[in-house]
Amino acid sequence: MTVMPTGASHILLVLLLCWVALSRQELAPVQLRLGGPRGPAGEGRLEVLYQGRWGTVCDDGFDFHVATVACRQLGYTAAITWTHSATYGQGEGPIWLDNVRCGGSEGSLAECAHNGWGISDCHHGEDAGVVCSGQRLPGNSPQATTSGHLGEVSGLTLEEVRLKPILARAKLSMPVMEGAVEVKHNGRWRQVCDANWTRNNSRVVCGMLGFPREKHINTSFYRKLWNRKLKDPNSSLKTLSQKNSFWVYKVRCQGSEPHLARCPMQMAPPAPHQHACPQGMHAIVSCLPGPAFQKGTGKGKNKTTAGKVLPVRLRAGTHVGEGRVEVLRHGQWGTVCDKQWDLAAASVVCRQLGYGTAKQALVGARMGQGLGPIHMSNVRCTGHERSLGECRFQDAEQNGCQHEADAAVRCHMPFMDFKSQVRLAGGRNPEEGVVEVLVPVQGKLQWGAVCGAQWGLNEAMVVCRQLGLGFASHALQETWYWAGSPNASRVVMSGVRCAGTELALQQCQRHGPVHCPSGGGRFSAGVTCTAHAPDLVMNAQLVQETAYLEDRPLGLLYCAHEERCLSRSADSMQWPYGHRRLLRFSSQIHNLGRADFRPRMGRHAWTWHQCHRHFHSIEVFTHYDLLTLNGSKVAEGHKASFCLEDTNCPEGLQRRFACANFGEQGVSVGCWDTYRHDIDCQWIDITDVPPGSYTFQVVVNPKHEVAESDFSNNVMRCQCKYDGQRVWMHGCHTSDAYGADVVSDLERRERLANNLV
Repeated sequence: MTVMPTGASHILLVLLLCWVALSRQELAPVQLRLGGPRGPAGEGRLEVLYQGRWGTVCDDGFDFHVATVACRQLGYTAAITWTHSATYGQGEGPIWLDNVRCGGSEGSLAECAHNGWGISDCHHGEDAGVVCSGQRLPGNSPQATTSGHLGEVSGLTLEEVRLKPILARAKLSMPVMEGAVEVKHNGRWRQVCDANWTRNNSRVVCGMLGFPREKHINTSFYRKLWNRKLKDPNSSLKTLSQKNSFWVYKVRCQGSEPHLARCPMQMAPPAPHQHACPQGMHAIVSCLPGPAFQKGTGKGKNKTTAGKVLPVRLRAGTHVGEGRVEVLRHGQWGTVCDKQWDLAAASVVCRQLGYGTAKQALVGARMGQGLGPIHMSNVRCTGHERSLGECRFQDAEQNGCQHEADAAVRCHMPFMDFKSQVRLAGGRNPEEGVVEVLVPVQGKLQWGAVCGAQWGLNEAMVVCRQLGLGFASHALQETWYWAGSPNASRVVMSGVRCAGTELALQQCQRHGPVHCPSGGGRFSAGVTCTAHAPDLVMNAQLVQETAYLEDRPLGLLYCAHEERCLSRSADSMQWPYGHRRLLRFSSQIHNLGRADFRPRMGRHAWTWHQCHRHFHSIEVFTHYDLLTLNGSKVAEGHKASFCLEDTNCPEGLQRRFACANFGEQGVSVGCWDTYRHDIDCQWIDITDVPPGSYTFQVVVNPKHEVAESDFSNNVMRCQCKYDGQRVWMHGCHTSDAYGADVVSDLERRERLANNLV
């Protein structure tokens, strides 16, 4: 038997007690919440309550296992993804956790390994976020609380508003545009008394329901129906209308409110026996839908008139009716600074686009950062303006705004029930599967599959948007590993061609009689959806500033020749004698989306190129072309993405991808990848091109190998003049940077200058 000295036993006892106390402290239950501007349920910045203070979690070491534990603790069934670099805005207070490592089966984030509470070398620009599945765990009440956001209507007493259709034609309409106003108060639906009801009240109701304007309506017919029901002995309306709990009355809106709860109103008469709505009936409202929701259209555009009407658009939003606000001013698209950005200004944007009022006015580049000019700041609207250009504002240059402060909106949208017309089957999670649609077949609605032939990302984007799942990450023409529904195996739709902007697959072009030679089954169309997607945009100004000519000896071009970066005429030259004339330039490609841009293939499938001794993760990342002013191609090049990395990031964002040592490749949100002018293949071979005026064009991600939230800005064009010895590049712009009239005017002037019709 070993005898331990008394002093040593005391020390061991103290150490044991400290360890037990520390273990209890570490494993104490912690509360989680999702912070940042409020979006869909289960999405936001991850925040932890520890020692009575809310703090954040650093994204160092954060992975899908950590997100899974956090989402389950928050009461959701699973995690969809996680975000880094303060995607949901920078938090406040301490950074409680860093280098969190979970196995995925833990019941609480406190059970995972980490550096220790409050021990971190991070800043709030590295706050982690999570996106959880919308489905809740059975019997699990949500633990999450969401911090407030700009534009939230506080203290709501009215929870919902709806129109109850009365006429037969209104009941058949989708969306419902006319009917009796009903509001939900404390869980019960109430009618609204029409006494002193005004068009301003109707305007607010229509805005909440996703409509830009109200319509005048003659209520005399509705009054006759009301009186007839009051006289009907079998109707309960007379009894109900005598109860004051049946009514909301004396609603007085100014017409600029984003929500009916902002309007003064009364829920009960001041005197106990006073009737709430004497000789009144329910208020009737009729709304005008925006162009995209009018019958027979899915891609309508608002007509604009001369004057202060500045066109606006939304970019990078997960759902229809949300995104970063961009304004066309001085012929060029630019963003809006979030200084004093509020629901009134956001609602003007939403109504101008044909939607309702704004649900949220988002700040801090919540929908990604823009690129190019910032046109407006300190926007102040009354709420009655037809266009954002009619509001008071200042030039952003005077306020020192940066793109980190780009404003965004989420608009109220009309309920179209598109979601019930498509579904995904057989996938591992609700965000993937075989596409099944509900269409009329021989006069009856029937579920069926979509032919996989010619199925692409544009079509998949429409399906994901229709289901409210965001963007398509993959479009599959073969789905042999997903089993569709047994009652929907028949192909009912083929030859589907979408522009990508439609609200439903049923609005896309398709074959009349179904024609699917492959026969469906394993060749049925499938999709994988994601809530966030990258968005690559070329820095046009840098191309314009760095372009120059080089006569490069053939002896230095063996590797470039092997990778097909020279024109075909180089094959017949007497190597290594002679040279090639190269138009060189630098390119800087920004990721303005809300997800990292990653190669579709994993590292195991990358191609090794021995000559340059590097891996190609995407065979063709960009196309470089020189076109005549009539559009004919006279020279071309391509740039294999041998190294996709974060060359630079804005202040506060950390570089995450680097190619050294066979590292992970990609471009992080907000960062950019730079290809310098002096590296191989960063050119167009113009040896055989005669002097003249041309269009220089760069297309990023030309084969759409990786899904993006917006492909319309993947093309960059410059006007190029070559005199045989020198080159001038001017007017460089991305394809969506200017208004159509400016672009066509530039091209018209260039063609006239060169005697082209």
